[in-house]
Amino acid sequence: MTDEETVPLNLKIDAAGSGSKLERHAIVCPTIGSIDVFVQGSRGSPNEVVIMTVHDLGCNHEMYQEFVDHPKMVPIRDRTVWVHVEVPGQGIDAKDLPSEYQFPTMQMIGEDLICVLDQLKIKEVVCFGEGAGANILARFAMAHISRVLGICLLHTTGTTAGLFESLKDKMISWKLDTMGMNSSAENYLILHRFGSTQFSKARDKEELKSIVEGYQETLHNKINSKNLKYFVDAFLKRTNIAETVKNLKCPVLLVTGQLSVFNDTTRGLHQAILKTCEDKAKVEFIEVANVGNVLEEQPEKMAESFQYFLQGLGLVSSVPMHNVHKMMRNRTMSMEDYDKPMRERNNSLCGTPPAYPEMLSPPTPTLSSPSNDIPMDRPLIEGK
Repeated sequence: MTDEETVPLNLKIDAAGSGSKLERHAIVCPTIGSIDVFVQGSRGSPNEVVIMTVHDLGCNHEMYQEFVDHPKMVPIRDRTVWVHVEVPGQGIDAKDLPSEYQFPTMQMIGEDLICVLDQLKIKEVVCFGEGAGANILARFAMAHISRVLGICLLHTTGTTAGLFESLKDKMISWKLDTMGMNSSAENYLILHRFGSTQFSKARDKEELKSIVEGYQETLHNKINSKNLKYFVDAFLKRTNIAETVKNLKCPVLLVTGQLSVFNDTTRGLHQAILKTCEDKAKVEFIEVANVGNVLEEQPEKMAESFQYFLQGLGLVSSVPMHNVHKMMRNRTMSMEDYDKPMRERNNSLCGTPPAYPEMLSPPTPTLSSPSNDIPMDRPLIEGK
């Protein structure tokens, strides 16, 4: 087999009917072996904007397809290419991984993703990930600084697993191994993704119930529970990336739901990044009120936040941001410069913050004390 094999797929998932092209590539990596990569969108533009994703536990590449095809995302989708990476053995109806296969660590997966860019001939990417996938992409961004324009991380934990999480995860892993998908594992994964197994306070209980039921159906009928066990184990044994975030040089957008089980850990990672980064204007934190999973429960607001982030990088500048009420640019630039990624512009423009949409709070003030310059508060997007 060659390093890369391409298989076109006839998947049209846009509810509006327009759909988007999806093509599967088998990418061979030196450490983690062969992985499936799904390219959504048409390539070939000399100034293509590529966004690379990695999915969460109990998910696969389909996790992001519906978000990318959401009506609010269509203007961005039509100007970008999405590269969805599947962790080994986590695809729909995947066969058992070979008995001799050594499942990689989170760090190994992150470092090996450079093969995806090299074999698909992609110069630079913006990273977009949730949960375990976000943790992997943060590692990728730190290992391959020059290939990452920015990263958007949802519900990210930067620390190792605590004692309670370790005991809980070990029990879930054992049950997956001996019993297959079961109620304990199912409840754990729902809690991991949606922040709760009870949704009495949800913005739209019926809509969320439908989303969760779809996730349950995937867990029971489409995900290989034995392979999922290995991914859960790798996540459980993750190393602490909060101690190495000084190597994270690109702009960062951290997003969490107020009800997410990873709300505190996402905020902790935000604080860790702020302590070591040279330009705090490049680090943003958004919390969405009254939701556990922003991507599923508030895709419209996630789409607007992500568009704002991309445009702050100098990308998709032709997409109108209707909620922008004030342009906060200190200097003007030519359209040619405006269309370039931020790192290619004049250094004096790189730290200039982009406009804030009305859905976001303006930048919060920082403490004047020289011993603590971390923002006291964070933007909060209100739910209904």
